[in-house]
Amino acid sequence: GIACRFENLPVTRDNDVKIQVKACALSWTDIKLLSEMKMKKEFLPVGREIAGVVLEGILPLDSEESGLCEVALVHEHYLVHKPEKVPWVEAAGTIRDGLRAYTALHYLSHVSPGKTVLVMDGASPFGTIAIQLAQHRGAKVISTAYSLEDKQYLERLRPPVARVIDVSNGKIDVAESCLEETGGLGVDIVLDAGVRLYSKEDESTLKPQLLPHKHDIITLLSVGGHWVTTEKNLQLDPPDSHCLFLKGATVSFLNDEVWNLSNPSQIRILEDVMEKLSNSIFRPQLDEPVPLYEAKVSMEIVQKNQARKRQVIQF
Repeated sequence: GIACRFENLPVTRDNDVKIQVKACALSWTDIKLLSEMKMKKEFLPVGREIAGVVLEGILPLDSEESGLCEVALVHEHYLVHKPEKVPWVEAAGTIRDGLRAYTALHYLSHVSPGKTVLVMDGASPFGTIAIQLAQHRGAKVISTAYSLEDKQYLERLRPPVARVIDVSNGKIDVAESCLEETGGLGVDIVLDAGVRLYSKEDESTLKPQLLPHKHDIITLLSVGGHWVTTEKNLQLDPPDSHCLFLKGATVSFLNDEVWNLSNPSQIRILEDVMEKLSNSIFRPQLDEPVPLYEAKVSMEIVQKNQARKRQVIQF
């Protein structure tokens, strides 16, 4: 359930800031990861990306606070100023995907002009921001679409995506399409949205048959390419490793939670995310704002991985 405290909160630590919450985004909570990191509690606060007055920020993974209340206490280290022209809902709804996109494209791979980036499931909230960041950095972007609606959405994006690969019928060869688009050289950076595993525990958002095989990704990677994966149970066999070795490629795991705990430049990134929202470089994929009384239902949808757009609660 969602626990909120509405009473006047005392300012407990020296660097805590009281925030009147105006909007709060909902993201899937990795309960298994929390228990592995010894952070699991009986009640987990949800809604960690908030926008409000005085400022706004992302609540750390070990925060006892939920953003789903009128007043929250946040350490000043996690706060950045919101430009006036950025709406509350957009600010809260872009923080997490912005941080993830920066982590993937700047820290785990090094996006730069002329590189080719493949963003799997580009019509997702994260995929959308990743495409926009890669394009802003001068990269050429290819994306996969998992439905006709996604394909149409991706084709409407401006600046345009170099190629949209519709994998909804399961007949298109992603590796072949990418090699064709890059003149046989392969893709420099791949951001996956999960990989097809040979286990029954596939918890992915997407139907397993629509996900690429690891062999497809390894095949389409360029020499010196970066594969940034969200697949926590990725299994690479010796032939896979050998192929990656021959290409001098790297595999990185996008675990933004751990990275956010340890990264001192988080604030700089958040400031940049807000600036890009302000300049319309980032145009997030948001659902209609939800009132607080519907937050529980929205969070259940998010937790079941059934939301295709970012859910934001508006106060």
